[in-house]
Formats: sequence, structure tokens, C-alpha cells
Amino acid sequence: MKLTVENASFGYKPDAPVIKNLNLSVESGTLAAVLGPNGAGKTTFLRCLMGFLRWDAGRTLLDGEDILGIPERKLRSRISYVPQARGGGTVSLPAEDMILLGRTGKIGLFSTPGEDDRRIVRQIAGQMGIEHLLSKRCTEMSGGELQMVLIARALAAEPELLILDEPESNLDFRNQLVVLETLTRLSKEGMAVIFNTHYPDHALTRAAESLLLFRGGETVWGPTAEVVTEENIGRAFGVEAVIREFETPGSVYRSILPLRLWDGGSAPRNEDERVLAVVSVIFRDYEKAGEINALFHEFRSDVQGRMGMPSGDLHVINVILSGSAARIMTLTDRLNRLGGVRAKATVAPEEGEIRW
Repeated sequence: MKLTVENASFGYKPDAPVIKNLNLSVESGTLAAVLGPNGAGKTTFLRCLMGFLRWDAGRTLLDGEDILGIPERKLRSRISYVPQARGGGTVSLPAEDMILLGRTGKIGLFSTPGEDDRRIVRQIAGQMGIEHLLSKRCTEMSGGELQMVLIARALAAEPELLILDEPESNLDFRNQLVVLETLTRLSKEGMAVIFNTHYPDHALTRAAESLLLFRGGETVWGPTAEVVTEENIGRAFGVEAVIREFETPGSVYRSILPLRLWDGGSAPRNEDERVLAVVSVIFRDYEKAGEINALFHEFRSDVQGRMGMPSGDLHVINVILSGSAARIMTLTDRLNRLGGVRAKATVAPEEGEIRW
């Protein structure tokens, strides 16, 4: 499955563009985040993407076919959409029946759900930890509970592409993590997932690709490490922020911390600056060596040298690179997404302090 947006623009008024000349492509197995300040058009983008609103120019393609020419039933059997949940539900259905509605495209509008359909519903509820809500009516739920049920309903359709509008909103830390783990798992299983978020950290830690929207229609699309940078966050949100790596026993993560409002004076650090870096990679499963080498080959124009050595059942690779900070962070991010691989970059700019 491949979803493509070609030369797309949209505005509610002719002289006030929300999105200008956007091009992007999302394939099966990709988890993509959409970020931007309030009013930048995140929900509008999703509505245009799915054909709820028509682009003023450009188009959305699903496997090369304009979605406006695809029959509604066929399109919705391939794409599931989860809107924002705002307060209690307006439909007085138990959660189990609400989730079963997601099976309509599989069983037919006037057919009766079978035991297999109910088994799938229970399985999804179990994966999301909401079995206790199955008999609760949607009108009696909190916004967070309803959000989890709406996500489960979308998953019940077994789509190729899942699109979610702020799925972590109204959720506590635990349920935010449940949702993020679910989206990560689905993408690893081959589903394409696109989600709007107010949390840049969620894009940094979960999304391989990101779209950043600016007020006025400008957009930036690409690998998350090249899109969610201190400079771009500063320009989009009007804040001075820092992005740093931190380690846990299991992995290396990147996190963003807003420091102060940015007045547009001294610009945040330029991620296009050329730096010298050492990327250290540790892994146990030697079968991962092929994937690791393939990534380094992709970035071969930046590679200055490498050294590998075994240490017991561990394999260690140190690679010296010279390139933009954004590209090196992208490489490190992609290495850490391989699973069973731990990678970390030590960066030395031409001037200033060396940072980890």
C-alpha cells in the first residue's frame, strides 16, 4: 500500500493558505507523525488527505489512484479514521457494539456479526487493556475511555492504513503509552499509520517520518530526525528548545525540552551545520549485521572510517562520519529502530563543545 500526496494546497480563503504545495508518500509499515502549532492545519490536513475536504490543487493517491475516484465502501475498507474524542459519546451503545461497527465493511451492512467477529473485538480490547469497558455505554464514558474505544473500532476493520487525529489527547501516561505501543506494533506488522500529535517527543520516539506544519502554509516532510529539529521547532512553535539523547538499560532515546519563548532573535542551533561524529553500534544477533551494513551503505557519502570488533556474544561497530547533524541523527534513529540494536552518536561541531 502506498499513499501519496502530490503538489497539494488548501485554504479556507483564497489569500490565506493553510497548506502550500505539499508532497509526501507513506508506505506500508511506516509510522508517520503530523505536528504543528494550534491553528496550523493538522486536522485540516487529515480531512484533505482522506477526501473529506477537496484540495484546492493537487491530489491524494492510493496505490496510484486518485482517492476521489475510489468507491466510498472500497476506500473505507482500506483506510480507517479515528477522530478526536470530545467528552462522552453521542451514541448510547456498549463499547463492544461500538467496536463491532468497525467490522461492518467485513461482514456487510445488514449482516449479523458472527462469533469470529466478536472474538476479534475481544482480542483487540485485550491488547488495548479495555476489556472492562466492553459492557459500558459510550454515553457514560470519559473522553479518554471513548478515545480508546474509537481506536479499537478502527482496528476492528483491519485496515491497510490507519489515520488518527490526536489519539493520545485526554489520556493519562499509561494509556498514552498503550496507544503509542499499539501504533508501533501495527506499523511493525506492516500497517501504515499516520497520527496527529501535540507531543513532539512522541514523534521523536515513535515516528520514522514526520510532517511539520507552519502557520501560513509552509510544510516540512521527511525522516523525523531531520524534521523535528531545534531550528524547525523554534520557527514553528516560537520557542527555544533543545533536543538531547538519554540512555536507558535497553535503548537510547531522544527528547525535546522547550526552554523559553523565542523572540525570533538569536536563531536555534542549525541542524544543517557540518559536524564530525562517531556512531557506536552494539548488538547481539549477528543476523542484524546485514541490516546495519545496508544503512551505513545508504549513508556512505558521510562515512570516513569504521572499526568492528566482537566482545563475547556482543558485536560492536564504531563508524566515523562527517556530515550534517540532521543526517547523522537520522542514521542513529534508524539504527535504533531496527530492534535489538543500540546506537549512539557522539558529535563534535567545528566550534564549541562536544556533546553526547
